[in-house]
Amino acid sequence: MNIGKTVFAQLMSFLPTYEFNKCVEKYKGNHRVRNFTCKEHFYVMGFAQLTYRESLRDIESCLTAFSNKLYHSGIKQPVPKSTLAEANESRDWRIYADYAQVLIKEARHLYEKDNEFKLDVKNMVYALDSSTIDLCLSLFPWAKFRKNKGAVKMHTLLDLRGSIPTFVHLTDGLCHDVNVMEHIVVEPGAIYVMDKGYVDFFRFYTIIHEQRAFFVTRAKDNMAARRVYSRKVDKTTGLKYDQSIKLTGFYIKKDYPDYLRRIKYQDAETGKIYVFLTNNLELPAFTIAQLYKERWKIELFFKWIKQHLRIKAFYGTSRNAVYTQIWIAICMYLLVSIVKKKMKLEPPLYTLLQIFSLTLFEKMPINELFINTNYNLTSPNSSNQLNIW
Repeated sequence: MNIGKTVFAQLMSFLPTYEFNKCVEKYKGNHRVRNFTCKEHFYVMGFAQLTYRESLRDIESCLTAFSNKLYHSGIKQPVPKSTLAEANESRDWRIYADYAQVLIKEARHLYEKDNEFKLDVKNMVYALDSSTIDLCLSLFPWAKFRKNKGAVKMHTLLDLRGSIPTFVHLTDGLCHDVNVMEHIVVEPGAIYVMDKGYVDFFRFYTIIHEQRAFFVTRAKDNMAARRVYSRKVDKTTGLKYDQSIKLTGFYIKKDYPDYLRRIKYQDAETGKIYVFLTNNLELPAFTIAQLYKERWKIELFFKWIKQHLRIKAFYGTSRNAVYTQIWIAICMYLLVSIVKKKMKLEPPLYTLLQIFSLTLFEKMPINELFINTNYNLTSPNSSNQLNIW
């Protein structure tokens, strides 16, 4: 007798089915597919993410062991590894990329009032950065990076007010970070915080400044510029100077003909000196320095993702298989984030993932999994990890 839904089925019920079907239809994902549909493919790969499966054979064995519970979890029957491998190779990864955007929109709405951003800044603030996922070049020859090394880059725009990725773009390792700026839809009035690897004055001017948005980045050592005006600064805060400047290099002054702001700051904790560039002429200089410090959240986000999602070992070697796995991993991250907020679950995201990994096929309400649970559970090296919600 079947009583209740499995935890896995309950989690999947939070997914907007209509939007998923639209993504599948857009790329004809189920064209000439009889048995293993895109939805089942998504569920099986989601199961692999949530239970930390290491290989296709591992996935097949686990599904076979729970074969009597699969049907009521949305998976008709155990999936042979050959079928799953073929789906990873042939199902268009853009289906899951587009669906991730749907979940991003929902997650941002849920977390928009859950703000841990401490600075007195009314603008939306985003951090743009990339993380490299190493691959073996002999197995992934399409993922060019170094002479004897392959890689995929995950370019991410993180909303610093809610730690939700608002934009993710996958490329091979050779793609320079600045090229991704052309794919971002810039919001007027928003502030984009980047490291100096993104310094490209033509893109700063045409993509950000002309859209009436702002950027904060670090100046390169060889930047050619002249001081136009100096503002008074409180040197007890670590500020050294706050200047308006004009670029003087033959090409860069054409790329960025307007004024820029240059701020020199010394971190009291490390003693390290930073020189910041921004086109925002209104915010206090110390706030600009603190905005750049907030960029560290995206580094912690990448570290958390790599530690707790299955994006280091891959189930296939083609570009489509790798991108499919990464995008479904992002979808699972967003799904658990949405469930946490909608069900008002107290444990941190790491604890939720750990408990779900052991109870996916239990038939009990999700909230009962966390009754009498020690919410202070921490992961290894927790002091260096981002405490996401």
